[in-house]
Amino acid sequence: MTPADVLKLIKEKEAKFADLRFTDTIGKEHHVTIPTRLVDEGFFKDGKMFDGSSIAGWKGINESDMILMPDPATAVIDPFYEETTVDLRCDVIEPMTMQGYGRDPRSLAKRAEAYLKSSGIADSALFGPENEFFIFDNVTVSSGMNGCSYEVDSYEGAWNSGKTYEDGNKAHRPAVKGGYFPVPPVDSQQDIRTAMSMACEEMGLKFEVHHHEVATAGQGEINVAANTLTKKADEVQILKYALQNVAHGYGKTLTFMPKPIVGDNGSGMHVHQSLQKEGKALFAGDKYGGLSDIALYYIGGIIKHARAINAFTNASTNSYKRLVPGFEAPVKLAYSARNRSASIRIPWIANPKGRRIEVRFPDATANPYFAFASMLLAGIDGIQNKIHPGEPGDKDLYDLEPEEDKKIPTVCHSLDMALDYLDKDRGFLKAGGVFTDDLIDAYIELKMKEVTRVRMTTHPIEVEMYYSL
Repeated sequence: MTPADVLKLIKEKEAKFADLRFTDTIGKEHHVTIPTRLVDEGFFKDGKMFDGSSIAGWKGINESDMILMPDPATAVIDPFYEETTVDLRCDVIEPMTMQGYGRDPRSLAKRAEAYLKSSGIADSALFGPENEFFIFDNVTVSSGMNGCSYEVDSYEGAWNSGKTYEDGNKAHRPAVKGGYFPVPPVDSQQDIRTAMSMACEEMGLKFEVHHHEVATAGQGEINVAANTLTKKADEVQILKYALQNVAHGYGKTLTFMPKPIVGDNGSGMHVHQSLQKEGKALFAGDKYGGLSDIALYYIGGIIKHARAINAFTNASTNSYKRLVPGFEAPVKLAYSARNRSASIRIPWIANPKGRRIEVRFPDATANPYFAFASMLLAGIDGIQNKIHPGEPGDKDLYDLEPEEDKKIPTVCHSLDMALDYLDKDRGFLKAGGVFTDDLIDAYIELKMKEVTRVRMTTHPIEVEMYYSL
């Protein structure tokens, strides 16, 4: 879509407002709304000035002026606003240089794609994340000097089997780890997921499948088609926005938090990825799992740099409540065509053109622009240095002999550990000027504040374990 196409869309739909969207360091989307009378051909060259000093991890107050530069190709009518509004995703531009701001996630994603092309390895990279989530009926949170607590509730929650409801307890609900694919009425969220899928389509995503996930209490998954790096990161933001707003409209609340309930499966964001050059699928070959040497080297790069990557792909303290060894979590840094206990899986594909790998440890607290770019750069490093990932892990990695188990590396077990690895292993990220020391340092500083806040907060379990000692 060109600027002229956007102006035509505004006229045809009689849109009164344009919503300018951008993403901050931690992956949260922000917006500024302007009247469409200000949107003309020149708007797509000049952009909209805004104050970058109020965005966490960005500019200081002494250098706050920045430009939101709308991408006309992203224009879509927002289905959730009362007044007709066209959404436009924006790059954040430095006014002095008119180049992408070094800490802007979307500009970084574009730099990653440009670096891939300049490397000569491939023309494009496809990413296909599977975003899991929970839909709850009620959530309460309390945090203060003298205590903290949270509670989530869902009609579907197995803990509600003995609860009395005004209109009766109908008893049909998924058991713990019993939520995978049951038909209604056990799956009570068919219609809301369908509404979410339709909203995704309305906002330009290509819906492919939705279903209930393993956990009790309303865990679900909605998948849309893969896309190139920047576009796919945009689409993750659109999907999050669509799903949370549909849930809100139904009087429910939706979270992508990896581990909101205890004792059942958490929510991940498995990321399928592949490389293409001149229309050829570069991951298809005659090696293990139908992979090429390039694909194996890409896996080798992911495994080598996985702990640094964790800082971006598993970007919350809560992420590591999911990544716990021995509980069917993808913590083992191995690859396999059959074994879902490996952190990198090679899905079975009938058509070699679709050959890809699936990295299973990420979750949706990640900033998608940073997460996809960091995995791509690790893969490129693996290809350039021919880092072979070793033998595949076709055994059950959760049931190995201790000596064998020690030989297989794992992902990080905490966010501060991941940030430490990121600090020490950052060279591959700076290739082609994609990530910068300035961005990495600012990211580590911002995320360490989250770590410190959790470290300083007394946990109810600590009171339970230690109060009487």
